[in-house]
Order: sequence, then C-alpha cells, then structure tokens
Amino acid sequence: METMVCPMGGVATRLYSALTQTSSSSPLPLPPPQTPTDTNLDPAFCQGQKASPVCPPDPAELLRQCEEALGDRPPRLHRTFTRLNDGDGIPGSSVRVMQWNILAQALGEGLDSFVQCPPEALSWSRRKYLILEEILTYRPHILCLQEVDHYYDTLQPVLAGLGYSGNFCPKPWSPCLDVEGNNGPDGCALFFDQSRYEFIDSVNIRLSAMRIPTNQVAVVTMLRCRSTGRCVCVVVTHLKARSGWEWLRSAQGSDLLRHLQNLVQKHAGDPAVAPSSDIPLFVCGDFNAVPTEEVYRRFATSPLCLDSAYKKLSQGGLTEPQYTTWKIRPTGECCTTLDYIWYSQDTVRVDTVLDMPTEEQIGPNRLPSFSYPSDHLSLVCDFSFKEKE
Repeated sequence: METMVCPMGGVATRLYSALTQTSSSSPLPLPPPQTPTDTNLDPAFCQGQKASPVCPPDPAELLRQCEEALGDRPPRLHRTFTRLNDGDGIPGSSVRVMQWNILAQALGEGLDSFVQCPPEALSWSRRKYLILEEILTYRPHILCLQEVDHYYDTLQPVLAGLGYSGNFCPKPWSPCLDVEGNNGPDGCALFFDQSRYEFIDSVNIRLSAMRIPTNQVAVVTMLRCRSTGRCVCVVVTHLKARSGWEWLRSAQGSDLLRHLQNLVQKHAGDPAVAPSSDIPLFVCGDFNAVPTEEVYRRFATSPLCLDSAYKKLSQGGLTEPQYTTWKIRPTGECCTTLDYIWYSQDTVRVDTVLDMPTEEQIGPNRLPSFSYPSDHLSLVCDFSFKEKE
C-alpha cells in the first residue's frame, strides 16, 4: 500500500513562514494549559475544539515546502504499509492513528547524548521540518505525540492551520527545564482531524503510583466520528523511562487502566456520547517498557480487551517488532520495542500497519540522524469499526 497525502486546496505559505520564524529559544506565546489532575476523569478545558470543521490548506504543498527547506539531506526512510484487511468494516469508519515520540528538542541537544549523531542533525531548524514531513506524509486522523516541547510555537499553530485540534499536557517536572535555553516543559499532545471527528470531552491526567503522584501524564480525549456517529476514546501517554523503574511503570499503567475503566463506565449508555457500551479505545504511547514487562502484560490482559496493533506485522500476529527505537548513547547501543498502539479488539479491527525500516535503511549511526528527527520510529495504523453482531 502506498502512503497517501490528501490535498484539500488552499495556500500553505503562511504556515511555512511560521515554521521558518520559530527557534529553539523562542518563548511560549500562550499561557500553559490546565494542570493535570490525579482525580477521576472530569470534563476538561476545551479551547476551540467544538468549532465547525474547517477547510485546511493543501498539505501536499506544505510537504513539498518542507522537502525543499531540507535541501540535499539524505533520503528519508522508505516505509510501506502491510495490508491486513480489505477495509470491509463499517463504511466511512476508517481511521488512521499515528503514535510517535518526537524527541524533545532540549533533551536531544542536551541530556540524551546521542554520541553518533552530528550536532547539526539535532538542530531545531532542521528537525522541525523533518517532524512535520513525517506527519504530512502519513496524514493521520488522530495524532499522539510524546516529548513535545514546541507545542505552542510550532506544532499547535501549524497543525491547526491543517484542520487539527489539539490538547497538550506538560510533565509537572520536565527534565527539559534543566537544559539551558530550553523551550519550556515537554509533555504529551493529542491532535485530531476536525473534518473527521467532533470533540466531546478531554482530560489531562497526572499518573499515580500507589496513590502518589508521579511525573508522568496522559491526555484522554473522547471524540465522535462525523460520518458514522460512533464515539472513540483516544489516549496518549509516556511512562517512566530507564531500567530499574519497571515497578513504577507497572503502577502507572494500572492507574491509567483504572481511569479508562471509570471513563467507559461513566459514558456507557449515555445517549449524548454512546448509546451502547461499545466505546472503542486507542491507547498510544511510549511505555518505556519491553513486551516482557509487567505493564505490558497488564494491558494485554485488561478487562478492556486491548490488543497491540503492531503484533499484526509478525507471523501469526503474536509478537511485537524487534524495535521501535534504535539509538547509540555513551552507555552503548539500544535497539528495542518501547512504543505501542493498543486498541479495542472487540469493536475495532486493524486494516493496515506501517512497517519498520530495515537496519540498512536506518544506518550505522542509528537514530536520530539527518534522515530522521527522533530516536523513536513513528507507528501508523489504519483501523475500522467492526459491524455490530
């Protein structure tokens, strides 16, 4: 399956100009969003999400301008979709979901120490085009991002011009703030295409472990598909990093699952949201956990009936990819799977999955690089609603 970019008419010059004017040291022009809560799910702030669908500029033209700005960089990673089904689900219900840890600018240039990556490849003046290029290439309907520290000055205004609405939740104690010249805290961001989805509700959650608030967060958003009227609940999160913190990731995952179970129970049967109890879930995130960790098993065995979409690439659909991140730090090389798209297997099916680039494509210096802006690879899947039995 070839990748698609959906032209919609209009002019992208203003967006291109906005990109060229941003810098890694520019201040945040807007006040921060609501403080994440560690209470049960309640209605959260809504800044413009209920606006009518807009006709965005031509993303194909903006993609061309990004490629032009990047000049003679090495070829971008060529990835193809694996088709699993012929899209015979409910007509008009296809949804493309993208999950991606984009690498916080302050961390990439500072604390993460990518010793094999040239400093020029880590500059925001290059990476912002590569990040936007990746998004424009796959044109997701729902976009879930981690390590976002350029939300207000780049991602939000550019994606809003393309018809997306977004929510952002910063980490309470972001490590980005310890880096000189930082652009504010990093956090999780969730965007959705307003032409396809109507906003219903959203909340930012500060994840807890044994009732103690932690530094990790999640954004939970309820949407209604405009063509089918079906509702979906989308979650983006980023769990605690590093070896030795497996117990904390497990506790954070349990806390998030508890929130989601409460949400499903809260909205089940509500005519304003979902007339039945079938509210599909998409849980996207950098879990910082390999598939053998307890937090993975908690999601795989949850009463919410979740499955991991990227297992579909394996023989028999039983195992995760060999890697979703591949980097070299002073401590050595790290090639492993940490990122996932979980979905409700009883109500949603996977139609296509974007494959992983080969070791040869990634190159000996691994990620990030002049070809790719993050140490994590994006995950992209097409889903459709199953017919009710």
